[in-house]
Amino acid sequence: MPIYQPSELHQFLKEQGLSPRKGLSQNFLIDGNILRKIVASAHVEADDWVVEIGPGPGALTEQLLNTGAHVIAIEKDSGMAKTLSRLQQDDRLAIFCDDIMQFPLEETLKAHLPVGKKAKLIANLPYHLTTPILIQFVRQSNRFSSLTVMVQDEVARRFTAKPKTSAYGSITVFLNVYATVSYAFRVSRNCFYPQPNVDSAIVTFQLHPPHQLEDPDDFFKITRRAFEQRRKMMKRSLSEMIEPQKIETALQACSLPPNSRPEELSLEQWRAFYHEIKKI
Repeated sequence: MPIYQPSELHQFLKEQGLSPRKGLSQNFLIDGNILRKIVASAHVEADDWVVEIGPGPGALTEQLLNTGAHVIAIEKDSGMAKTLSRLQQDDRLAIFCDDIMQFPLEETLKAHLPVGKKAKLIANLPYHLTTPILIQFVRQSNRFSSLTVMVQDEVARRFTAKPKTSAYGSITVFLNVYATVSYAFRVSRNCFYPQPNVDSAIVTFQLHPPHQLEDPDDFFKITRRAFEQRRKMMKRSLSEMIEPQKIETALQACSLPPNSRPEELSLEQWRAFYHEIKKI
Protein backbone atom coordinates (compact mmCIF):
# COMPACT_ATOMS: atom_id res chain seq x y z
CA MET A 1 0.00 0.00 0.00
CA PRO A 2 1.47 3.43 -0.97
CA ILE A 3 1.29 4.80 2.55
CA TYR A 4 2.71 8.15 1.38
CA GLN A 5 -0.44 8.99 -0.59
CA PRO A 6 -2.68 11.28 1.50
CA SER A 7 -5.86 9.22 1.14
CA GLU A 8 -4.06 5.98 1.93
CA LEU A 9 -2.22 7.51 4.88
CA HIS A 10 -5.40 8.95 6.37
CA GLN A 11 -7.18 5.61 5.99
CA PHE A 12 -4.26 3.73 7.49
CA LEU A 13 -4.03 6.00 10.53
CA LYS A 14 -7.79 5.76 11.03
CA GLU A 15 -7.72 1.96 10.92
CA GLN A 16 -4.85 1.88 13.43
CA GLY A 17 -6.49 4.41 15.73
CA LEU A 18 -3.49 6.71 15.38
CA SER A 19 -2.93 10.38 14.62
CA PRO A 20 0.14 12.62 14.35
CA ARG A 21 1.44 13.72 17.75
CA LYS A 22 2.50 17.35 17.92
CA GLY A 23 4.61 16.69 21.01
CA LEU A 24 6.80 14.33 18.95
CA SER A 25 6.99 16.74 15.98
CA GLN A 26 5.26 14.16 13.80
CA ASN A 27 4.79 15.41 10.24
CA PHE A 28 4.54 12.57 7.72
CA LEU A 29 5.73 12.78 4.12
CA ILE A 30 2.97 12.45 1.53
CA ASP A 31 5.13 12.78 -1.59
CA GLY A 32 6.61 9.64 -3.11
CA ASN A 33 9.06 11.63 -5.21
CA ILE A 34 10.60 13.18 -2.10
CA LEU A 35 10.97 9.74 -0.52
CA ARG A 36 12.82 8.47 -3.57
CA LYS A 37 15.07 11.55 -3.61
CA ILE A 38 15.99 11.00 0.05
CA VAL A 39 17.04 7.42 -0.68
CA ALA A 40 19.03 8.62 -3.69
CA SER A 41 20.72 11.40 -1.70
CA ALA A 42 21.81 8.85 0.90
CA HIS A 43 23.16 6.55 -1.84
CA VAL A 44 21.43 3.56 -0.27
CA GLU A 45 22.25 0.27 -1.99
CA ALA A 46 21.50 -3.41 -1.48
CA ASP A 47 23.11 -4.84 1.66
CA ASP A 48 23.67 -1.39 3.18
CA TRP A 49 22.75 -1.02 6.84
CA VAL A 50 20.55 1.98 7.60
CA VAL A 51 19.57 3.37 10.98
CA GLU A 52 16.30 5.23 10.56
CA ILE A 53 15.21 7.59 13.33
CA GLY A 54 11.51 8.33 13.66
CA PRO A 55 10.10 6.24 10.79
CA GLY A 56 6.49 6.96 11.79
CA PRO A 57 4.09 4.85 9.70
CA GLY A 58 6.98 3.59 7.57
CA ALA A 59 6.73 5.21 4.14
CA LEU A 60 10.49 5.82 3.97
CA THR A 61 11.21 2.51 5.68
CA GLU A 62 9.44 0.71 2.85
CA GLN A 63 11.46 2.62 0.24
CA LEU A 64 14.68 1.69 2.02
CA LEU A 65 13.75 -1.99 2.19
CA ASN A 66 12.91 -1.94 -1.51
CA THR A 67 16.56 -1.15 -2.25
CA GLY A 68 17.64 -4.37 -0.55
CA ALA A 69 19.09 -2.55 2.45
CA HIS A 70 18.86 -3.66 6.08
CA VAL A 71 17.00 -1.19 8.30
CA ILE A 72 17.23 -0.61 12.05
CA ALA A 73 14.14 1.50 12.76
CA ILE A 74 14.00 3.42 16.04
CA GLU A 75 10.57 4.89 16.80
CA LYS A 76 9.60 6.52 20.09
CA ASP A 77 5.84 6.32 19.45
CA SER A 78 4.74 2.82 20.49
CA GLY A 79 1.66 2.92 18.26
CA MET A 80 3.71 3.78 15.18
CA ALA A 81 6.37 1.22 16.08
CA LYS A 82 3.75 -1.54 16.14
CA THR A 83 2.53 -0.68 12.65
CA LEU A 84 6.03 -1.19 11.22
CA SER A 85 5.77 -4.92 11.86
CA ARG A 86 3.70 -5.21 8.66
CA LEU A 87 6.93 -4.54 6.73
CA GLN A 88 8.82 -7.46 8.28
CA GLN A 89 8.76 -9.83 5.34
CA ASP A 90 12.26 -11.10 6.08
CA ASP A 91 15.07 -10.41 8.53
CA ARG A 92 16.14 -7.10 6.98
CA LEU A 93 14.06 -4.95 9.37
CA ALA A 94 14.70 -4.58 13.10
CA ILE A 95 12.22 -2.41 15.01
CA PHE A 96 12.93 -0.73 18.32
CA CYS A 97 10.49 1.39 20.32
CA ASP A 98 12.76 3.83 22.12
CA ASP A 99 13.97 7.42 22.44
CA ILE A 100 17.05 7.85 20.26
CA MET A 101 18.72 9.99 22.94
CA GLN A 102 18.63 7.03 25.36
CA PHE A 103 18.87 4.20 22.85
CA PRO A 104 21.78 1.69 23.32
CA LEU A 105 23.09 2.34 19.82
CA GLU A 106 26.58 0.90 20.16
CA GLU A 107 25.33 -2.43 21.50
CA THR A 108 22.63 -2.62 18.83
CA LEU A 109 25.02 -1.99 15.97
CA LYS A 110 27.47 -4.56 17.31
CA ALA A 111 24.66 -7.10 17.46
CA HIS A 112 23.42 -6.49 13.91
CA LEU A 113 26.16 -5.18 11.63
CA PRO A 114 28.82 -7.41 10.09
CA VAL A 115 32.31 -6.80 11.50
CA GLY A 116 33.90 -3.75 9.88
CA LYS A 117 30.64 -2.53 8.33
CA LYS A 118 29.47 1.05 8.87
CA ALA A 119 25.84 2.13 8.89
CA LYS A 120 24.14 5.07 7.21
CA LEU A 121 21.79 7.19 9.29
CA ILE A 122 18.62 8.63 7.77
CA ALA A 123 16.19 10.70 9.79
CA ASN A 124 13.38 13.22 9.66
CA LEU A 125 14.62 14.91 12.82
CA PRO A 126 12.25 16.37 15.41
CA TYR A 127 12.77 20.10 15.09
CA HIS A 128 13.34 20.62 18.81
CA LEU A 129 16.02 17.89 18.91
CA THR A 130 17.83 18.57 15.64
CA THR A 131 21.02 20.03 17.12
CA PRO A 132 21.41 17.59 20.07
CA ILE A 133 20.96 14.57 17.78
CA LEU A 134 23.40 15.86 15.19
CA ILE A 135 26.01 16.76 17.81
CA GLN A 136 25.77 13.18 19.04
CA PHE A 137 25.93 11.42 15.67
CA VAL A 138 28.22 13.59 13.57
CA ARG A 139 31.14 12.57 15.80
CA GLN A 140 30.61 8.85 15.17
CA SER A 141 32.58 8.30 11.98
CA ASN A 142 33.70 4.98 13.45
CA ARG A 143 30.11 3.70 13.23
CA PHE A 144 28.51 5.73 10.45
CA SER A 145 29.71 6.59 6.97
CA SER A 146 27.03 9.22 6.40
CA LEU A 147 24.02 11.03 7.84
CA THR A 148 21.10 12.13 5.69
CA VAL A 149 18.66 14.26 7.65
CA MET A 150 15.60 16.39 7.13
CA VAL A 151 15.59 19.64 9.08
CA GLN A 152 13.96 23.05 8.83
CA ASP A 153 15.17 24.84 5.71
CA GLU A 154 16.46 27.78 7.73
CA VAL A 155 18.50 25.39 9.88
CA ALA A 156 19.83 23.60 6.80
CA ARG A 157 21.07 26.94 5.48
CA ARG A 158 22.99 27.51 8.72
CA PHE A 159 24.56 24.05 8.59
CA THR A 160 25.84 24.65 5.05
CA ALA A 161 26.53 28.40 5.21
CA LYS A 162 29.65 30.02 3.84
CA PRO A 163 31.89 32.52 5.66
CA LYS A 164 30.87 36.19 5.51
CA THR A 165 27.17 35.31 5.40
CA SER A 166 24.58 35.92 8.11
CA ALA A 167 23.79 32.20 8.44
CA TYR A 168 27.42 31.23 9.13
CA GLY A 169 28.04 30.48 12.80
CA SER A 170 29.68 28.26 15.39
CA ILE A 171 27.38 25.31 14.56
CA THR A 172 28.53 25.56 10.91
CA VAL A 173 32.15 25.33 12.02
CA PHE A 174 31.41 22.48 14.43
CA LEU A 175 29.60 20.29 11.89
CA ASN A 176 32.17 20.87 9.16
CA VAL A 177 34.98 19.73 11.44
CA TYR A 178 33.43 16.27 11.48
CA ALA A 179 31.85 16.02 8.04
CA THR A 180 31.56 17.27 4.51
CA VAL A 181 28.16 18.93 4.76
CA SER A 182 25.95 19.44 1.68
CA TYR A 183 22.54 20.97 1.09
CA ALA A 184 20.73 18.37 -1.03
CA PHE A 185 17.29 19.83 -1.77
CA ARG A 186 14.37 21.76 -0.31
CA VAL A 187 11.15 20.05 0.74
CA SER A 188 7.99 22.14 0.61
CA ARG A 189 5.71 22.20 3.65
CA ASN A 190 3.00 20.99 1.26
CA CYS A 191 4.70 17.58 1.18
CA PHE A 192 3.68 16.78 4.76
CA TYR A 193 0.66 15.77 6.77
CA PRO A 194 -0.06 17.61 8.93
CA GLN A 195 1.44 20.59 7.17
CA PRO A 196 4.15 22.35 9.24
CA ASN A 197 4.56 26.11 9.29
CA VAL A 198 7.93 26.09 7.52
CA ASP A 199 9.66 24.39 4.61
CA SER A 200 12.26 21.70 5.23
CA ALA A 201 15.42 20.54 3.50
CA ILE A 202 17.58 17.46 3.18
CA VAL A 203 21.19 17.81 4.33
CA THR A 204 23.86 15.15 3.89
CA PHE A 205 26.95 14.61 6.05
CA GLN A 206 29.85 12.51 4.80
CA LEU A 207 31.61 11.75 8.08
CA HIS A 208 35.33 11.79 8.77
CA PRO A 209 37.56 12.16 11.87
CA PRO A 210 38.32 15.74 13.02
CA HIS A 211 41.53 16.12 11.00
CA GLN A 212 44.20 18.60 12.14
CA LEU A 213 42.64 19.11 15.58
CA GLU A 214 44.26 17.43 18.57
CA ASP A 215 41.73 18.90 21.03
CA PRO A 216 38.38 19.55 19.29
CA ASP A 217 36.60 20.45 22.54
CA ASP A 218 39.08 23.22 23.28
CA PHE A 219 38.81 24.45 19.69
CA PHE A 220 35.02 24.64 19.96
CA LYS A 221 35.16 26.59 23.22
CA ILE A 222 37.02 29.29 21.35
CA THR A 223 34.78 29.31 18.27
CA ARG A 224 31.59 29.35 20.36
CA ARG A 225 32.83 32.26 22.45
CA ALA A 226 33.89 34.19 19.35
CA PHE A 227 30.54 33.73 17.61
CA GLU A 228 28.62 34.97 20.64
CA GLN A 229 29.77 38.38 19.39
CA ARG A 230 30.15 37.48 15.76
CA ARG A 231 30.37 41.03 14.41
CA LYS A 232 32.98 42.24 16.88
CA MET A 233 36.66 41.95 16.09
CA MET A 234 38.11 38.71 17.44
CA LYS A 235 40.56 40.52 19.69
CA ARG A 236 37.48 41.85 21.50
CA SER A 237 35.10 38.90 21.33
CA LEU A 238 37.82 36.57 22.65
CA SER A 239 39.47 39.00 25.04
CA GLU A 240 38.14 37.23 28.14
CA MET A 241 39.82 33.98 27.05
CA ILE A 242 42.94 35.15 25.21
CA GLU A 243 45.09 38.26 25.48
CA PRO A 244 44.30 40.64 22.57
CA GLN A 245 47.99 40.88 21.64
CA LYS A 246 48.19 37.10 21.29
CA ILE A 247 45.11 37.18 19.08
CA GLU A 248 46.66 39.81 16.81
CA THR A 249 49.90 37.84 16.63
CA ALA A 250 48.05 34.64 15.70
CA LEU A 251 45.98 36.44 13.05
CA GLN A 252 49.12 37.96 11.55
CA ALA A 253 50.78 34.52 11.42
CA CYS A 254 47.74 33.32 9.42
CA SER A 255 47.97 36.31 7.05
CA LEU A 256 44.67 37.60 8.42
CA PRO A 257 43.89 41.27 9.20
CA PRO A 258 44.10 42.31 12.88
CA ASN A 259 40.48 43.48 12.73
CA SER A 260 39.18 40.05 11.58
CA ARG A 261 35.73 39.04 12.79
CA PRO A 262 34.56 35.47 13.61
CA GLU A 263 32.12 35.28 10.72
CA GLU A 264 34.88 36.09 8.22
CA LEU A 265 37.09 33.05 8.85
CA SER A 266 36.70 29.80 6.94
CA LEU A 267 37.10 26.47 8.72
CA GLU A 268 40.67 26.21 7.41
CA GLN A 269 41.46 29.69 8.73
CA TRP A 270 39.90 28.86 12.09
CA ARG A 271 42.09 25.76 12.31
CA ALA A 272 45.19 27.75 11.45
CA PHE A 273 44.32 30.48 13.97
CA TYR A 274 43.78 27.88 16.71
CA HIS A 275 47.12 26.23 16.03
CA GLU A 276 48.89 29.58 16.21
CA ILE A 277 47.17 30.47 19.49
CA LYS A 278 48.35 27.18 20.98
CA LYS A 279 51.92 27.87 19.91
CA ILE A 280 52.12 31.31 21.52
